[in-house]
Amino acid sequence: MLLRCFGSALSRIVIACLAILPGATQADDSNALTEQEQGWIEEFESARVEGIAKAKQSTVMVFVPGGGGGGSGVLISPEGYALTNFHVSSPAGTYMRCGLADGKVYDAVVVGIDPVGDLALIQLLGRNDFSTAKFVPSRQVQVGDWCFAIGNPFLLATNLQPTVTAGIISGVRRYQYPSGTLLEYGNCFQTDASINPGNSGGPLYDNQGDLIGVIGRASFEKRGRVNVGVGYAISGDQAQNFLGCLYSGRIVDHATLGATVGTDEDGSVRVTNILSSSDAYRRGLRYGDEIIEIDGQVIQTANDVQNLLATFPASWRIPITYRQEGQSIETPVRLASVHRGSELLQKMKSALPPPPPAPPKPIGPDSERGDTPNPQNKQTPDSDREEPLDTKEDARKEVMRDAAGDPIPDEIAKRIEIREGYANYFYNRLKQDGFINRLRNEFPGQDAGQSSWKLSGQTIPVTADQTASKFELLLSNDGYELTIGDESERLTRGDELLRVVDEQRDAGILACLHALQRMLNLGPDKFGETYYWGTMPLAGERPLRDVTVAVHADLEHRFLQHPETGRLEVIEAVAGTDTDPAELWFESKEDQLPHRLQLRYGLTTVLSLEITDWQMQSNENAADNSDEGA
Repeated sequence: MLLRCFGSALSRIVIACLAILPGATQADDSNALTEQEQGWIEEFESARVEGIAKAKQSTVMVFVPGGGGGGSGVLISPEGYALTNFHVSSPAGTYMRCGLADGKVYDAVVVGIDPVGDLALIQLLGRNDFSTAKFVPSRQVQVGDWCFAIGNPFLLATNLQPTVTAGIISGVRRYQYPSGTLLEYGNCFQTDASINPGNSGGPLYDNQGDLIGVIGRASFEKRGRVNVGVGYAISGDQAQNFLGCLYSGRIVDHATLGATVGTDEDGSVRVTNILSSSDAYRRGLRYGDEIIEIDGQVIQTANDVQNLLATFPASWRIPITYRQEGQSIETPVRLASVHRGSELLQKMKSALPPPPPAPPKPIGPDSERGDTPNPQNKQTPDSDREEPLDTKEDARKEVMRDAAGDPIPDEIAKRIEIREGYANYFYNRLKQDGFINRLRNEFPGQDAGQSSWKLSGQTIPVTADQTASKFELLLSNDGYELTIGDESERLTRGDELLRVVDEQRDAGILACLHALQRMLNLGPDKFGETYYWGTMPLAGERPLRDVTVAVHADLEHRFLQHPETGRLEVIEAVAGTDTDPAELWFESKEDQLPHRLQLRYGLTTVLSLEITDWQMQSNENAADNSDEGA
């Protein structure tokens, strides 16, 4: 009788559904469904069935070779890239086997890992037309929304048919404390859909079969690892924030503000401590200031600050709004890293969670109780031979073994490259190749044959007391010279470029252009220490830009390229973590060299140039001479 008081069609549908449950009494005729309401039920049921069928196609069942664990994953690109948990991929190392609902098993390799946020990117190999999931914007997900967890709980999916469980979104913007500084879940979703060991890394879908997030952990009973209706999923927004970094093949770190906060007596969130070396401090944030927004999201409690920061990669620059002495200030702030140096690598070794229990050994070739499925056409390398290894290639085959100690197929091993600080350096090299190709397309004819640049034109006043002047800028093997009006500054190679950046002078433009010239001449392999970093906002603004880092002569340079056009937008020259980098902004028209350059430090523009002539002089020995005096 209580439900009838609501007088809504939804209440009538609920009553009708309850009336058909076992043991239920016959509903009153007044609760009988109309033809329209019956149509709504059928439409909802049909949408749910279609959504699950769609979602199953992008669900991945992950198996560690040798039966040492596994979990779930979700395909996000036709080329086979899939997201899973770091604690799922870690027992497998760099190689695993993955099954899909189509009944096929695929070789897969690790691409990049985020041990702090418990994410990993893997690639299934053998196809370029995989079915993929579509991300749902996290702000659209609300408490009460229907959701479905599809995956491989208890590694039951040995027949390659995933398990489907249903529930609702029980909570949003949840925070789960890390183990030390690893496996932190910030701003995540809570669900009552049945989550058990083996669901880890799998997708949480909405009723349309689109991706809400990546399942990661659950609150289990203390004695038995049994679901109690409280599971958590990493948000789709966080996963997308880290995707660019994961594609880099790196081991990725998370961000910190460089300040701590607390809740004041009036309920406001205020800074309780701040590092003077942090970018937040350089942007004016001080002790006692009130934090109002981070990346456009309102801060209501002190927990909200860490909850949001946990969703960003280190070094991102995001907008922050704070109140200081009654005045609201909005500014982009460059976030620092949670860990220093090799600290993250050391913590990874000691803080990995135990893998899920191995499934029982197979009874027969067709048994659903079997171990990791075996592909029908699995290659059997010949590296088990007893004769000595005579070549480096043979040695490579011998070294590349899976978690069970069996040789990895040679074609797969070619996509695995182990290097300190990387999950798989092979993928970083792919990104570096894309970077230099885009750069040389934008500056044609500059590879290994051009050594001298001469730029000339007019300065653009950046303050009221400045006037336009002619300028000339020279870069050659002999040194660098910037002339503005009657004033000229000449630098030689060595620490002078580092010094002018550190002192935030106009000549910082020379450090950035030198890095561009050197990269075009030598390429990533010879520039110095070069690696593809991932993606980040440009001055706090999206879309996310591709970032390549190159270090030479104690200067770190960051090249930011537009994700669609591939054009170079900014070069940053970083002299140290305690000062603002020199930022050289490029403005150009399609298929033309840049016609305007702007040099910034922090939020201040110190030099703006309009280029009328850009000359490049050839030198056959440019590649050989460019390292002299470096």
